[in-house]
Amino acid sequence: MTDAPDHPDRTASALSHLGGLVGRHPRTVVIVWLLAVVAAFGGATGAFGNQSLFDRLQSGDPAVAGENLQGRDQLVAAGRSATSTHLLQVTGADAAAPTTVAAVKAAAADLGRIPGVVSVAAPQLVPAGIASPEAKALLPTSGDGFAAVVTFDPSLKGDARDRTQEQVDTRLRQLVAAVPGAKGTTGGLADLIDAITSQVEKDLRAGEGIALPISFLVMVLVFGGFIAAGMPIVGAIASIGGALASLLAFSHLIDLDATVVNVVTVLGLGLCIDYGLLTVSRFREELRSRVQGRPAAEITREEVQAAIARTVDSAGRTVVFSGLTVAISLGGLLVFEASILKAIGSAGLSVVLVAMLVALTLVPALCVLGARRLLARGTEQAPEEGVFSRLATGVFRRPVLVILAVLVVLGTLAAPAFQLKLTSSGKELLPVSAPQRQFFTQLEQRYPQLSGPDLQVVAQAPLARAQEYAAALPVVDGQHLEGRAERVTDTLSLVSVVVPGGPLGDTARHAVTALKADRPDFPTKVIGQASGLRDFTDSLRGRAPYAFALVALATLVLLFLMTGSVVIPVKALLMNVVSLGASLGVVVWVFQQGHLEGVLGFDSVGAIESTIPLLVLAFGFGLSMDYEVFLLSRIVELHERGVDNDRAVIAGLQRSGRIITSAALLVVIVFSGFVSGRLLVIKETGVGLAVAVLLDATLVRMLLVPATMKLLGSWNWWAPPALRRWHARFGITE
Repeated sequence: MTDAPDHPDRTASALSHLGGLVGRHPRTVVIVWLLAVVAAFGGATGAFGNQSLFDRLQSGDPAVAGENLQGRDQLVAAGRSATSTHLLQVTGADAAAPTTVAAVKAAAADLGRIPGVVSVAAPQLVPAGIASPEAKALLPTSGDGFAAVVTFDPSLKGDARDRTQEQVDTRLRQLVAAVPGAKGTTGGLADLIDAITSQVEKDLRAGEGIALPISFLVMVLVFGGFIAAGMPIVGAIASIGGALASLLAFSHLIDLDATVVNVVTVLGLGLCIDYGLLTVSRFREELRSRVQGRPAAEITREEVQAAIARTVDSAGRTVVFSGLTVAISLGGLLVFEASILKAIGSAGLSVVLVAMLVALTLVPALCVLGARRLLARGTEQAPEEGVFSRLATGVFRRPVLVILAVLVVLGTLAAPAFQLKLTSSGKELLPVSAPQRQFFTQLEQRYPQLSGPDLQVVAQAPLARAQEYAAALPVVDGQHLEGRAERVTDTLSLVSVVVPGGPLGDTARHAVTALKADRPDFPTKVIGQASGLRDFTDSLRGRAPYAFALVALATLVLLFLMTGSVVIPVKALLMNVVSLGASLGVVVWVFQQGHLEGVLGFDSVGAIESTIPLLVLAFGFGLSMDYEVFLLSRIVELHERGVDNDRAVIAGLQRSGRIITSAALLVVIVFSGFVSGRLLVIKETGVGLAVAVLLDATLVRMLLVPATMKLLGSWNWWAPPALRRWHARFGITE
């Protein structure tokens, strides 16, 4: 079977006009993109004197408007605002030695004169003496040494706070040097956030440094030349710049978590490589069909322009369909309440737009400029018989067996997902060797009272009644909870609860459930990390059905517009659910259960970061539908020309198989590059999406799709008569 030589006349389509415009002015398009990319990278890195994107990132718990946030708002309204502190931990020193006491008092006097410092606390400064109960919190539970806490003015922000902290750190180092044998480390919440955001930037550079060169080498093998391989890479670099610029713009509208940068940038990188590969391959195919064996040097300008117009029209429509499916999956994140999910969804949508623009303008312009060199080593047009047609033919012999085997494999991989446990890490995001993680780990072990209570209860009651409540806290996991009440106002009290196992351990989670179930006769709000995580997961469960319904409905409509079938969209949706369940199961098996810790270089926290499942599902769904559209566009194209179902599937898989597998391999390389990063949440995202793409491009797209299409036969193209008429009028076809 050969392709019909007479394409339908689509020279009047908008995409064809766009391709013609790019074909006539390729240098102008490249120059405009070059200026835009330079401006994007410059703005994102602060090269123009502006605040860089990485300076505007934040890190913290994914908050929603639940009981945890309501309780914290009550405290703020009552004047109990969060303080900004900087801590010093000293070891190798006798806290009560005269030289130590003198050094601390001298340092405290100097620190108090630094602008922005509100107070200084140390055991040597307690009026009742270093042996008094008031000094206990600042002395270690074991060993020697002491801690000091410098409190900053809460209104101190940005550069002013940085200058104050720099002066404080200098004086604290002098204090440690003045005590014989002493060693000291400093840290605080601001330092932890800085460590996480700076690690994001390092991981981004490391990931790109690994992914881009390897991707280029793979594309050289795929395309058989440096010129063709370089075009998608140039587009990918442009997408990174566009992604960073989009995120910088969004950072002025919404708070951006540090992890958003890597996640969104990786998506843009992967999409641009996918779309660039598709566009370059289709252009070589279109150009070869016009050259008809003549030497590449004889290719005329008119032939190049005609080929690029047809490429942008055909491959461009596939790109638009694919981009819309990815946008739909990301749009589902906007349904959720958490600001981090809205930020990823919003920024991701803008990145999809950048990737589409790159594929529709920049890559075609590069194709026009390098047209003759692209054909110097032959055409990219797939032969009618090859590896993928033989694979499809083999699958067609035993479709039921193939379907059962693939479902068993995917089901086995998905099984660990039923044990999914969510967490919201702080210092645990960083590797164990990171200084700030070590600082806070030591602080929790040696100065537990300075780490803050694991749970707190905001009680709308006077102190006396709150004390009665604190003395009668319930038994959780066989242990009686210990509470300590303090006055906030005459009618508001705060009960601090010590929970064995840490703020996100099982006991803390069970304690939240117990405290919410057993309320006193006055209003209470349970706050803390476990409470915030409970609010977040409850919000996810409440909004998830709406998000799924939105994504499913929009995907079904879009694929129906493309295929005219009701069966194919439903089948695609079900297959994606199974494959994404398998990828989520792998994430749980690796990171929650702790397998491959040594290989991947991480330390399991016994749970998965709370945003990861949704990111894997949303991004994985979009990328899976990406390859579905690549394959279906070829099958539908043949089916609409009268080719029967089986031959359309075989030929469609042959013509798109190389593109799908090559694109998937490159995207897996991109995600694997970011697995090399040190931030835990980035590793989890990278593994989840790499596995999702790998499973989809192999088991699903190469085996499950042809097997089910063979089994269903002509039923693949079924639709009710009314919908068939509607598609004939409004469908988007070849």
